[in-house]
Amino acid sequence: MNTHTPASLYKDLPIAEARRLLDRLEIRCSWLDIAEIELSLFTRQCLNRRIPDLETLRRQATAWAQRRNVEQVSVDRQFTTEDVRTKLRRLYPQY
Repeated sequence: MNTHTPASLYKDLPIAEARRLLDRLEIRCSWLDIAEIELSLFTRQCLNRRIPDLETLRRQATAWAQRRNVEQVSVDRQFTTEDVRTKLRRLYPQY
């Protein structure tokens, strides 16, 4: 079972059981989600071009990480369950 979306519960379980479980869950952003976001940004912002050699890659990656640290970039983790239900309403069955 894929546990990344509430829709997976509806796909793999009877509707009543999926609803019962979702009513008990509060979906939150985990540290793994944050790591995935950071890796995605690193790929798009630093690795989005041909890098000729390992030493250049190391320098570019270090510079990117230092810039992120200086800018004190953070992840806003205030996405509530209601926000999810509003934004992803197409994944929730209508009763």
